[in-house]
Parts: sequence; structure tokens; C-alpha cells
Amino acid sequence: MNPGAATGGGVDVALRLVAEGDVPRLTELVVADAAFLAPWEPERGPDHATEEGQRRLVEVALAQHAAGTHWPAVVLLDGAVVGRLTVSDVVRGPFLSGHLGYWVSEHVGGRGVGTAAVAQAVALALGPMGLHRLQAATLPSNEHSRAVLRRNGFEEIGYAPRYLRIAGRWQDHVLHQRLADDG
Repeated sequence: MNPGAATGGGVDVALRLVAEGDVPRLTELVVADAAFLAPWEPERGPDHATEEGQRRLVEVALAQHAAGTHWPAVVLLDGAVVGRLTVSDVVRGPFLSGHLGYWVSEHVGGRGVGTAAVAQAVALALGPMGLHRLQAATLPSNEHSRAVLRRNGFEEIGYAPRYLRIAGRWQDHVLHQRLADDG
């Protein structure tokens, strides 16, 4: 599935399924943005910022996609990979839910890239993927991500103490959701 592209503000943002050929560029971004991403992510092993580590992550993501539990994408700006976005933990049956996670490179921040990418993910998840609910969790201090979610119609639905182990410690998160029938 390709949710298409959004053009606005002079930028062309698109999502597409991650591919093995993206590994070198993803490695470049992970290395370049290590300090920028560190406060928002789990601690990573030393191989995370290597092509081998990124290759393993892509292989696992594609296997999860084949199993129907994930939709792992790269975020493209004017055709160049600038981040990752995943709809994960997809549950079918009466729940019809998934989790949204994403990051974009620091060098494209503030240009609407994250907002456009999340808009496309929402359209995909609540459209062709057939989900009823898409959830996202953010650190309370991550005002940029919280704003991206608000701009995409997510509502805050709760506060989860010690929800995820981020930057080496269990941290509280604000939970957000977007429902298919929210309009």
C-alpha cells in the first residue's frame, strides 16, 4: 500500500514501505541524528548505528509486515528518505487497532514533514488498513510530537506512568488516539 503524497508549503512528503535498499540512508540518518533522537528513544546497542544493525531492523520490520502486524515505512521529502514511520502492533478482530511511531531527521524539522507523514499514516491506517483506532504515545515534554498529533486530529486519552523505557529509564507518557469515526 502506498498512501500517496502530500504537497504543501513547497515540500513533497510521501510514505512508502521500507526496503533493504534504504539501509545505507537510514544508517546515515541514525548516525547524524543520534544526539537529537536520544532523548525520545530507547537506549540502543552499539550496532544500531551500523548498516548491519539497520539491515536487521529492516528485515524484522518486513517480516512483521508479511505477518500483517506492522506497516513499516520510510518518510520521503522530495523523494529522499528523511525518517521512519510505523503502524505497529496491529490487532484485528473486534479491536481493529494499531500504534503509531515516527521520527524525522532534525535537518527537516519545523517544515511540516512530520505532520504530513502522520496525516498519510492516519489515512492509510483508518482507511485501506481498516483499523478503527490508531494510538500514539509521547513523552509529556515532547511538545513537537504532541503538536503533530493534535494537528492530525488525535485526542489525549490518558497518562501512563512509567510506560516505556526511554533514554535508559522508565518514563511517563501521554496517550493519544484517533478513531476512524472521528471524521
